[in-house]
Amino acid sequence: MTSALSSLVAAHLEKMRQFYESAPPPGRAACSYRAELAHYYNLLIPAEARVLEVGCGGGELLARLRTRDVTGVDFSAAQIERAKARVPHGRFFVQAGEQLALAETFDVIIVSDTLNYVADVQALFERLQTVATPATRLLLNFQSNLWRPLLGLGRTLGLSEKSPESSWLAASDVLNLLALADWEPVRREHRLLSPLALGGVGRNINRWFAPLLPVGCLTDFIVARPRPATQMPAALTVSVVIPARNEAGNIEAAVRRTPDMGAGTELIFVEGHSRDGTWAEIQRVQRAFPERKIKILQQTGRGKGNAVREGFAAATGDVLMILDADLTMPPEELPKFYDIIASGRAEFANGVRLVYPMDERAMQFLNLCANKTFGLLFTWLIGQPLKDTLCGTKVLRRAHYDRIVANRAYFGDFDPFGDFDLLFGAGKLNLKIADVPIRYRERTYGETNIQRWRHGWLLLRMVWFAARKLKFV
Repeated sequence: MTSALSSLVAAHLEKMRQFYESAPPPGRAACSYRAELAHYYNLLIPAEARVLEVGCGGGELLARLRTRDVTGVDFSAAQIERAKARVPHGRFFVQAGEQLALAETFDVIIVSDTLNYVADVQALFERLQTVATPATRLLLNFQSNLWRPLLGLGRTLGLSEKSPESSWLAASDVLNLLALADWEPVRREHRLLSPLALGGVGRNINRWFAPLLPVGCLTDFIVARPRPATQMPAALTVSVVIPARNEAGNIEAAVRRTPDMGAGTELIFVEGHSRDGTWAEIQRVQRAFPERKIKILQQTGRGKGNAVREGFAAATGDVLMILDADLTMPPEELPKFYDIIASGRAEFANGVRLVYPMDERAMQFLNLCANKTFGLLFTWLIGQPLKDTLCGTKVLRRAHYDRIVANRAYFGDFDPFGDFDLLFGAGKLNLKIADVPIRYRERTYGETNIQRWRHGWLLLRMVWFAARKLKFV
């Protein structure tokens, strides 16, 4: 930063500081708006997270968060004194974000309705890297430019707080500045059609209509993470869980075709009450391939979801993979998933069958239409691109799976397939999801366990269930 620019930044910060040193406490309308913001922040932030808010003002937002481990910084000493009184369990420091200097890191960093008052947004984002880890999530919200005339009218009429002269950053500006400071967006959402509670009416408008009318929403929410380093880390161990029900003819091929990955690969077969001798074949194959690390078990419950959870519980690898025993997802493609997870380019790798040409009889036309439809629905639900939610191959690190398990109570035990428990859990935790195209093959042994109409209806019910947990909240 040049000295000329530094003097301009200092002058802007001093102007902002003087305004907020003498600003009165927020009125009822402002408090109602911050309560609405806090409602969404509590959906994004785990209760046990260590949170830093930059530009915390008088602590109105931090006071409403469920987590108790909160830290706030603001350039106004008067605002910090109010925050200390309002949030006695928090820690507060008089600092500008562009000059942030804290000797600790945080799980979550919040910059709420502050970006438009910042002297140098790129410098702020760069300073935030100093208090972040690879697992940190940066949560931003800023007001839509479409609301600028209405908010200006409200200030003119005395219906909303006076504010100093500000920038009006578009979402494209914010995304560009994040990229320049090595932050990678994870998801983006539009919230708040009504900034006021209006005796409960506003909350209902925001819950049921805002997800359907994003273009009219007041506030953009962006979740970002530090851009991962490009070099590959030390090799990781891998566990490939293979649920198998009536798949006797595919067991040996699964062992022969699954490559060793990373620092070592274990195969975990979970047999699911088969009628064709699958369990006997799994036992035979385990004996026939002593050079491979193979674990075998029979699931105690029913359904693929139960099989996946029991397989993951028995796994010892750093990276957890699901491989369907029908082998329609070629095992030879698993190293692509490993590389994406091991490199940190994503935290959840999702197989996609709908990119490359597939075998003629691999997927019926109605199934193809359903897969494309569910991909669009899940993209809307989770806020990240998902082209194919029904491919059985899902890959993530054990540490992230453990976090999904710890937060599973939010959704409950609703998923008999196992795929959506993981997808919804990853979405709720703001894990970076990557679609991984694979070449889908037709089955060479046995028959599918999927029942198109019964399972299709079940999937629609699950979409509605998830919408009430992720969107209509």
